[in-house]
Amino acid sequence: MNVLDEIRNEQLKAADQIPKFNVGDTVKVHFRIVEGEKERIQIFEGVVISRKGGETPEAKFTVRRVAFNEGVERVFPLHSPRVEKVEVTREGKTRRAKLYYLRDRSGKAARVKAKERAGTAKK
Repeated sequence: MNVLDEIRNEQLKAADQIPKFNVGDTVKVHFRIVEGEKERIQIFEGVVISRKGGETPEAKFTVRRVAFNEGVERVFPLHSPRVEKVEVTREGKTRRAKLYYLRDRSGKAARVKAKERAGTAKK
């Protein structure tokens, strides 16, 4: 095993540290930012529009949000030590693996339907 693989394996997060989330879910990503001597946690909330790499050390996910009528996307490495935690706030129902079509939409058209919970039935 070479040195890079050893470093990657040291930085892998345990399975209980990473919540199960899919494309279409709304998540809050707590990201550690270093500004000079100080560190702070910044929360980036949005819809997961893609996941790449599965559970490998190179795994990434892209989160999209609209702030001040401007779309903002950010790619986060899943196993990065700077990602403090990922909270799933809402599960989305999708039929696609990548939601890049949301880039062209705005307003209500850019929403992802919520997944129905197991305990709630339609009347």
